[in-house]
Amino acid sequence: MKRHYYISNDLAELGLVERELEAAGVSTPQIHVLSHDDAGVKRSRLNEVEAVLKKDVVHGTELGALVGVVLAAIVLLLFWTSGLTETYTWVPAIFSAVVVLGFCTWEGGLIGIHEPHMDFRRFQPELQAGRHILLVDVPQQQERTLDQVVSLHPALHAAGEGEPRPGWVIGAQQKWSRFMELAP
Repeated sequence: MKRHYYISNDLAELGLVERELEAAGVSTPQIHVLSHDDAGVKRSRLNEVEAVLKKDVVHGTELGALVGVVLAAIVLLLFWTSGLTETYTWVPAIFSAVVVLGFCTWEGGLIGIHEPHMDFRRFQPELQAGRHILLVDVPQQQERTLDQVVSLHPALHAAGEGEPRPGWVIGAQQKWSRFMELAP
C-alpha cells in the first residue's frame, strides 16, 4: 500500500474526486483531506484527517517514552550504585523510575500537540496559502484506478508519496462504517 498526496485550491473539486474514487472502489477510509479550512471540509462532506492525526502527538509521545525509558534506567542505576536499594528496598527506586517514565511520556505528548504531524510538515506553506491536501492510501491493485480518476482533474497537482495508514486501521474503519450503516 502507498499514500499519494495531491494539492488543490478547490474543496468542491476534491469532493468530486472523492466521490469518483469511491464509485471506482476506493473506500472512504482510504481517502482524507487535510486543510486549515475545517468548516469548509465539513460543509463539503469530505473525509477529513482526524484532529489528533494533524498534530505530532503520537510521535511526540513515542519520543518522550523513549527518553523516559533511558532516564528511568539511569534513576534505577543511581539508586543501585548509591546503595539506597539495600537500605530502603527497591520500592522507592522503581516508583521513581515509573514517575520519570510517565512524566517524560506525558511531556513528549504535550510537545507533540504543538507541532504539525511529521508527515504533513512539508505541506505547511501550501496549507497556509489556503490550499488543501488530498491523501489517498491505495494498494498496488488500485493504483491504476487512482491514476485514471486523477487524470480527469487537471487542477489537482501531485505532491508526492508517503507511508500509508496501516491496512488493519483502514479495515477496522471500513467495518465500523458498515456496522454504523446497518445498526438500528
